Amino acid sequence: MISNKNKKKFLSPGHNACSGCGQLSAVQAVMRGLTADTIIANATGCLEVTTTAYPETSWGLPWIHSLFENASSVASGIRASLDKQKNKTTKVLVQAGDGGTYDIGLGLISGMWERGENILYICYDTESYSNTGIQASGSTPYGAATTTTPSGEQSIGSTQVKKDMLAIALAHGLKYVAQTAAGFPDDITNKVKKALAISGPTYIQILSPCIPGWKINYDEAVLMGKLAVKTGLYPILEYVDGRLNASSISSNFKPEPVNTYLKGQGRFKHLTETDIQYIQNLAVENIKKYKL
Repeated sequence: MISNKNKKKFLSPGHNACSGCGQLSAVQAVMRGLTADTIIANATGCLEVTTTAYPETSWGLPWIHSLFENASSVASGIRASLDKQKNKTTKVLVQAGDGGTYDIGLGLISGMWERGENILYICYDTESYSNTGIQASGSTPYGAATTTTPSGEQSIGSTQVKKDMLAIALAHGLKYVAQTAAGFPDDITNKVKKALAISGPTYIQILSPCIPGWKINYDEAVLMGKLAVKTGLYPILEYVDGRLNASSISSNFKPEPVNTYLKGQGRFKHLTETDIQYIQNLAVENIKKYKL
């Protein structure tokens, strides 16, 4: 019997991500849901640069990186090759951040989903382009200060509301679509296992707090992931066959005020009471929308 310490890790320590990185916490939970018979296509981003500094790699699975926007196309090619070999057992996984998902890669993702390819796509949602300088993405929430939406006397920061990627995935007819957050590792692992058991394209989105982007302390990423869920701003969700199957929001849900989440993040420190109330209203809308 192989001892735990001698087992080959799918993601080994020794990478150079920030201490306490919310994304790496989420990735470790994802890895626990995989088997050794998995191939990963990884988009450009923090996860790629922190785990594959040449000539080393932290990955214990077949892993390929191409460009920011085309990880889904690379995965499509891998899937096509496996299908040509009549290999239906090897799983194909795409990993990307919100920049490569919500923005740069959206068209290619749409094509992959339209073709109905048996690929799991995971978006690690840091709510900005964390790797290239904390620029705003389609996932950046209202009021957040980024390097392209700076706060100041004439600006609140981001004036947009997060793009609803789950709705886009559902519009493509995906059989399994889910949302979760760093801080809930068992939920992440279970959702990965469920997605991989389904034939066809599947999508999981994981809120992954970014230490420098969110301006939080090194030990607060998991806390922020939990608070995002507890406030209703980022509920845990699961859709099966297009229908809401499970949610962290229920009839006895007692949400935390959004300010308990916002006040600990430097990117929101400039917000006024009026701004905070607007964000509170967004959380209330989520609670109404996803209540089971």
